[in-house]
Amino acid sequence: MEFGRVTPQELNEVDFTLPPDPELTIKTLQAAKNGQPLQVHVGCAKWGRKEWVGKIYPPKTKDANFLDEYVKHFDCIELNATFYNVYPPETIVKWKEKANVNPGFKFCPKFSQSISHIRRLKNAEEITTKYYEGIMAFGDKLGPLFLQVGDNFTPKSLLDLKAYLEQLPKDVPVFLELRHKEWFANAENRDAIFNLLHELQIGAVITDASGRRDVVHMELPTPHAFIRFVGNSLHTTDYTRVDEWIERIKQWQQMGLQSVWFFMHQHDERYSPELADYVVEQLNKKLGLNLLRPTFIDRDKGLFN
Repeated sequence: MEFGRVTPQELNEVDFTLPPDPELTIKTLQAAKNGQPLQVHVGCAKWGRKEWVGKIYPPKTKDANFLDEYVKHFDCIELNATFYNVYPPETIVKWKEKANVNPGFKFCPKFSQSISHIRRLKNAEEITTKYYEGIMAFGDKLGPLFLQVGDNFTPKSLLDLKAYLEQLPKDVPVFLELRHKEWFANAENRDAIFNLLHELQIGAVITDASGRRDVVHMELPTPHAFIRFVGNSLHTTDYTRVDEWIERIKQWQQMGLQSVWFFMHQHDERYSPELADYVVEQLNKKLGLNLLRPTFIDRDKGLFN
């Protein structure tokens, strides 16, 4: 992921401190507190990474078998493949069957770019229907959906966004990612969008990228967190940033958070498994969980035999 990338020199100047909880987040979590255990999922954005062969995928693993191996290490995936193509149910079913070895695995498919970036949410009813017809074939493997609007999608398009979100099916959770700076720089725009999401019970993606700290908005319009963490090739700040996120998730859990989806990105994706493993290790340690950790060939010799 290139979004929010900075130079190594700039990296040392970034203030990575997470902002305090906005009023909406506090109200949302307090209203949702029900004593139920927190549901936590950790994954990456893609399974097709050749750099992971010999690291977490066995040596000589073929491309066609990458998903078979991915599901052994993670319990979800931020499925970016659906951004580039609208897949028919037949293809989705094949992916679902590969994940059956991991009972709790979830696919979190991204909305097609033909909907979000090309049509910009207008006159997109037909393609949206095809998108849903495909991803519903995931069945019990379907997690929340992820709608990312373009960097040039501004608050001037709020009415188009509202009209599109209002007509989406209500039976599958949706999270929205915004990127244009005016959504966050202007208090009126910020309140308008996050209050709308709260009203429609649509979640807000929080993207933690080095060069765009405004997108780390910490707004939770629903009691569910969808975090896209963008690391810097295992720089020391990657780990301190994760530590702070673990503490915030623990606080949110005590306040009433019901689920968290934590997706690992790196500008160089070869390093995503290592940092994802650290996330899981710390979540298990600090929140008393027993989440699946990736298995590394060099570290965990014998488990691949």
